Amino acid sequence: MEYSTPVSGSLDKSRVLDVRPLRFLLPVFPSAANSSSFPNTQDAAPFGFAPPSGPFPPGVAPFYPFGSPGNPAAVPNQNAHFTFINPISTAVPITTIRTPSTQHAAEANGDTSKPKRPKSSIRSLKKTKAGRHIDIALADADIESVVENVLASSNLTTFDMVQQANGDKELVAYILMMYDFLRRKVTQIEESKEAIPGVTRRPDLRVGNILMNKKIRTNMRRRIGAVAGVEVGDIFFFRMELCLIGLHAPCMAGIDYMSLKISQDDDPIAVSIVSSGGYEDNMEDGDVLIYSGQGGNYYRKGKEISDQKLERGNLALEKSLHRGNELRVIRGFKDVAYTTGKVYVYDGLYKIQESWVEKGKSGCNIFKYKLVRLPGQPEAFMIWKSIKQWKEAINSRVGLILPDLSLGAENLPVSLVNDVDDEKGPAHFTYFPTLKNSKPGNPMEPSTGCICMSGCRPGDPNCPCIKKNGGYLPYNPNAVLVNQKSLIYECGPSCQCPPNCRNRVSQGGLRVRLEVFKTKDKGWGLRSWDPIRAGAFICEYAGEVLADYEVEKLGSENDDDYIFDATRIYQILELPGDSNETPKIPHPLIISAKGIGNVARFMNHSCSPNVFWQPILRENKNELDLHIAFHAVRHIPPMTELTYDYGIVPHDKADLRKKKCHCGSIKCRSYFH
Repeated sequence: MEYSTPVSGSLDKSRVLDVRPLRFLLPVFPSAANSSSFPNTQDAAPFGFAPPSGPFPPGVAPFYPFGSPGNPAAVPNQNAHFTFINPISTAVPITTIRTPSTQHAAEANGDTSKPKRPKSSIRSLKKTKAGRHIDIALADADIESVVENVLASSNLTTFDMVQQANGDKELVAYILMMYDFLRRKVTQIEESKEAIPGVTRRPDLRVGNILMNKKIRTNMRRRIGAVAGVEVGDIFFFRMELCLIGLHAPCMAGIDYMSLKISQDDDPIAVSIVSSGGYEDNMEDGDVLIYSGQGGNYYRKGKEISDQKLERGNLALEKSLHRGNELRVIRGFKDVAYTTGKVYVYDGLYKIQESWVEKGKSGCNIFKYKLVRLPGQPEAFMIWKSIKQWKEAINSRVGLILPDLSLGAENLPVSLVNDVDDEKGPAHFTYFPTLKNSKPGNPMEPSTGCICMSGCRPGDPNCPCIKKNGGYLPYNPNAVLVNQKSLIYECGPSCQCPPNCRNRVSQGGLRVRLEVFKTKDKGWGLRSWDPIRAGAFICEYAGEVLADYEVEKLGSENDDDYIFDATRIYQILELPGDSNETPKIPHPLIISAKGIGNVARFMNHSCSPNVFWQPILRENKNELDLHIAFHAVRHIPPMTELTYDYGIVPHDKADLRKKKCHCGSIKCRSYFH
């Protein structure tokens, strides 16, 4: 399984940081060559990233029909490049942080034992209860080779010091996408192998360490105030994501601070905090946060309780109070969709207004800090509070027309809202949650399906569905697509596995609370009340599959605005992946949702979409059961419009009327069909 929070009791927060000035502190992740988890760090591929227009790396090839012949956008531009913003300067000098050796880093964490060689350089055996020995070093080497191959196949350009020091929105997004793809891939590989007793799998930390050691990160230089490429309201599902983009450097500690040169002394100044419920914080107010200090053992089970001390992060917060500098605040919430995880929301800049000491619930003295949000920033936490109220009382939603547009056809209600004008709803249609195909084709190869009575299991060599998907389940334990493929084979009517089988993700209905809303200039649109993970399933495109004669009629009249056309040419999406498979879509697929359809009919076009479509073939021995599923390109915050690329019509249909595009993207093509 994947986790976003450390196992309870695995960290002594009182020992995370040293009371000494920051210039003497050791970073959490050593970056010296001999501290890498790879045996030959000096041979690692340099880092950079490719624009959507190319040159597109062979290991990141998109699925059909991206890059189809005749698509001018699919031709790599060998001269394409990105420019990066100038380094952000601060008004205060920042001391240089030394890069320690592996031994020094271990001592900083309280480990005084002799340094050990990386696991990848030794062959270590662990005996299981069954008496068999498992070669842990080889297992690690397999994963590291996969990561190396993905990074190398991405053909990444040099990641220079300017990019490391300061990123931009595109660079931050690409680093996060690369991290999330590798984390999902490592999860997929690890769970297909036999579990090792006593060994906790943490792909989020493993991949984060690899990227940090390879310096595939940005905004490395600590700073006061905003971070380049990160916007208020951005969401994250793992603490390592905050580290990689420089929003919050410690992967465990809740207070990040740096050393500030004042006269002849160095004072610690806080630059960011994470408030996620581990302490006695008060997070109910949208503009005020009462933050509890760090340290003391009052929160640790089985430990002797003690008062907090004015040192390390607490001292930094106190200094920031008197200095009056801004702090970045990241608020953490329980992830309602995944009970073991959390969602972290960047809530913008705050200032400390006052501090005091009070008795905590355990009777210990704890430091309290009152932080006030700076005015004029976009809403972030308040959106989450509003959504919580709507879920408790739907009638509190301003502009509500219908509490459930699907009238019970979906397992989660779909609200219909208009807070823009007086329109009372879209044109009449029949809500239907899946696809209608009156004349399905014949399968290329008859299939009897799987016989996994308790559901398809990772690593099962006898499951035909796993074999067709390249030996792995295409979804991770949280029902997130591991990577984009030309075609995914899901279990279907021919399979004997239950409806909750992990290989039936697109058949389980909606997993997030969606809302159809009136936009200002694009008619009706679609967005989610819930945060959506990168790769997560959103919905399928429901409607009626058009026959050939209906397609010809459509081409002449062009009066249907609710069409999904898999035969169009689509812009290349900059998605990490490892699929170079040839297209496997059995036949052209065109779906009309004008008369019947689901929420997908309201998803608008964007030239820079946050949603992509994935062909799904469900196992059926009698007929072709082809569907189109939509997944998130990246993490999508609540109340963000969901969009996908409608594609470009082939040249022989270029005379069809064009529609003006209002996506607002810097890559906007100005029109779509």
